[in-house]
Amino acid sequence: MTNQLSLAQGREYLAIPGPSVMPDAVLQAMHRPSPNIYDGELIEMMPALLQDLRRVARTDHSVAIYIANGHGTWEAALSNVIAPGETVLAPASGRFTHGWAEMAEGIGAKVEVIDFGMSSPWDIERIADTLRADTSHRIKAILAVHVDTSTSIRNDVPALRALLDDLDHPALLMADCIASLGCDRFEMDAWGVDVTVTACQKGLMTPAGMGFVFFNEKAQAKRATMPRGSQYWDWQPRANPELFYQYFNGTAPTHHLYGLRAALDLIHAEGIEHVWARHECLANAIWAACEVWSEGQALQFNVADRAHRSHAVTALRLTEGRGTPLRQFTESQLGLTLGIGLGMEDWDSCFRLGHMGHVNAQMVMAMLGGVETAMAALDIPRGRGALEAAAATLIT
Repeated sequence: MTNQLSLAQGREYLAIPGPSVMPDAVLQAMHRPSPNIYDGELIEMMPALLQDLRRVARTDHSVAIYIANGHGTWEAALSNVIAPGETVLAPASGRFTHGWAEMAEGIGAKVEVIDFGMSSPWDIERIADTLRADTSHRIKAILAVHVDTSTSIRNDVPALRALLDDLDHPALLMADCIASLGCDRFEMDAWGVDVTVTACQKGLMTPAGMGFVFFNEKAQAKRATMPRGSQYWDWQPRANPELFYQYFNGTAPTHHLYGLRAALDLIHAEGIEHVWARHECLANAIWAACEVWSEGQALQFNVADRAHRSHAVTALRLTEGRGTPLRQFTESQLGLTLGIGLGMEDWDSCFRLGHMGHVNAQMVMAMLGGVETAMAALDIPRGRGALEAAAATLIT
């Protein structure tokens, strides 16, 4: 690598698991003067925008918009249904359930964590043991992360709903779909989810800054029993406003709304079923390449079983701390930015490939080509034929 010539000029490729690649249509929709926030098209487009958000989440229930990131939606959801002193259960696969649990503790809730580590999905039987023991129903909600962005673990939300139903346990099922909405299959109503939180910067392909909380009648009934509520986080006026400003408890995130409108148009033009199928197909291509590379004994998946991997992000590990040098090479020499090993103890060994939102086959093949180039430059042992293996999945 001595005197390596950088070839990073041109358009960079941000292949991290969020913020994701923004479509030109989204950027163009946002490139405009500030609109009137008291009358006109911005106000008029809101009902259809909310309905199209519900279509992506597969719900007929209510949605509230927050000028916040995913952490903000965690607190918004908790603030509406969990009172100080109440107990929530947090089955943790990866880093982000712990973050949501810490948020719950911050508003005065008691939290029980079942830790499944950084490479394994939920063990439904272990969760069942905890819920069976809860005969007094002191657990008021379960904080269920569908896809953990740090580990690429995808958990079985329908199985958790089936467990609650089998045990006749009344806890709210609250799902974090920040990394999965618009990428992995998620169906709020069909899966029996009571509260869903997500954000705009991943599968929804809009610059970071907006979050969404979807909630059903059961969650709204719990909201009605709360002894006190936050005026800012209260979802009631946001979901059922009398005046436009109540959607946002103040000034609207004007340009984000235009960008989101364009992003939703792209999703619905493609069709959500095709969006899910595209993400699955592209993930399979990435996994095929990584499986070949792993024959060199230097690369391994964080999640061994394909059935438990997200279709939006793939977490990987290289021996001898080679993850960071690999990322540094792809970014400085190729203009390709890969994700860091977020939350991992051996974070220098780890890296993540983001393949969410506005991605297609040629982008994924370019990303894989960049990783192959870096592995060759860094003399990382690997199996041969990875790109051919990926290509084969795309043409069958």
